Amino acid sequence: MTDNYNLFVLRLKGTRKFRKDTYLFFISVSTEQISCLGIFRPTWIQFKRNSIDALIFSQIILIFAFGMNTEKEHIIISNTLIGVCSERLEGYICHAYCHIGQCSFKFNEQSYVLQAGDCLIVRRVDLITDVCEDNNLRVDVIYVSAEFIELCTPQSNYGMKGQLALFNNPIMHLTPEQQQVCILDFDYIKRRLALTTHHFHRDVMINAVQCLIIDFFDFHASLYGDVKISSPQADIMERFLQMLEQGDYRHNRDIGYYADRLYVTPKYLSEVSKSVSGYSANYWIKRYTSLDISRCLRQKNYTLSELADIFGFSSTGYLSRYVQKNLGLKPSELRE
Repeated sequence: MTDNYNLFVLRLKGTRKFRKDTYLFFISVSTEQISCLGIFRPTWIQFKRNSIDALIFSQIILIFAFGMNTEKEHIIISNTLIGVCSERLEGYICHAYCHIGQCSFKFNEQSYVLQAGDCLIVRRVDLITDVCEDNNLRVDVIYVSAEFIELCTPQSNYGMKGQLALFNNPIMHLTPEQQQVCILDFDYIKRRLALTTHHFHRDVMINAVQCLIIDFFDFHASLYGDVKISSPQADIMERFLQMLEQGDYRHNRDIGYYADRLYVTPKYLSEVSKSVSGYSANYWIKRYTSLDISRCLRQKNYTLSELADIFGFSSTGYLSRYVQKNLGLKPSELRE
């Protein structure tokens, strides 16, 4: 530690809620800013100074804030997937490598099991539910903010193909050689993250995360094939997905709507989508719509009539037919 840093420990005495003492470790980089270095126990607290939210896991979690004038933590290191879907982690991309044991969860309403030698990449952590970890699970987890990922992503259009494939299946089963590369990447990020006295720490972290991303590209290309994607195709697909991400599908499920806004023909948009993702544009429109409707039905926050209005259906009967056709179940069955 240098003279500019102060390490201190805050101890929370055991209460009815906390049956054991809880320790919080903080680094003070100035009199006006405090960054959380390590915390224990599975719950949330509010640290009032500068309105810092501290997420507390059952195992240790490391958080680093880049820059002296921001409270935004760009990289979070953990050894558990419990809490992955919390509001605190919205806007982060989750990267996990499983060493031992397994962890089951649902993503996009589909069930998955992360096992030893698997790598997990999730851009939308809010879509993860029902996380259940084995007692012997050993997993490394790295959360990186979307803005920092964008800064670190190399100039390659391959990321678009990988993003779409991982939306359908966020798990990659790695070969023994790939497993070793992944372990080294995770360890390198953790070691470099802790080296806060480095004069070019931000640049070092950009380099470390970029290496991780490039290796993920290589893993994915080895598993699914290296298909070259042109810049115009990647740009069209990126803008198409942006419209879907912001919820345009709720009232616009006609491919012509998206093609008009991208200044291409519906046929060309579908060809680009097929070339980049392996699926047509209509597939992605239906995919986003179906998953959103399914989540709304399971959460039971809206009546069928309200959902029909939200998604632009003329009647509850039309909504019910759409749900049965695309999800294979009646709305009432999804609510059970």
